[in-house]
Amino acid sequence: MASSHLTIFICSLVLLPLVFPSTAAHDETAPTEPMKKKVDVVVEGMVYCQSCKYSGSWSLTGAKPIPSAKVSVVCKNSNKQVSFYKTYETDAYGYFYAQLDGFKMSNNVLDHPLHGCHVKLVSSPLTNCSLLSNVNYGLYGAPLRFKNKVLRGTHYEAVIYTAGPLAFRPARCTPESHV
Repeated sequence: MASSHLTIFICSLVLLPLVFPSTAAHDETAPTEPMKKKVDVVVEGMVYCQSCKYSGSWSLTGAKPIPSAKVSVVCKNSNKQVSFYKTYETDAYGYFYAQLDGFKMSNNVLDHPLHGCHVKLVSSPLTNCSLLSNVNYGLYGAPLRFKNKVLRGTHYEAVIYTAGPLAFRPARCTPESHV
């Protein structure tokens, strides 16, 4: 009886690594590399059509989101050279989520997204609302803000920066009559 238990035990030691490879003995001399966490830089924001009533101001009262509007994210390094440029399109609700694939920092302080990246208006699909406005510096580049928004996974992290809401304005606004 003892020899049959010994045979089963020996067979299980031999077969276990074949059935469950993760339980196989590892070479102790081989260095194990820890899994590197992938960290993405993301910029998010909204694009609106500014109400005629508030055209010329920074007010977004009565503004409507613009689906399929285009914005650009421009990042410059500490030497003021463009190190990243890409355009992004808003979703059906005027929201954009710009994952900065390929963004690199050579200087962790001066090339940081809060210092070196801006969002600019590019184009609006609405013919009746396609003029650029400077709401939140959309003409020259809206600065980014960090609001402690981070998505975390086991081997992934996305640090999300926010650009203030941007707006196009209507080409033709009928003046209000004050009779």
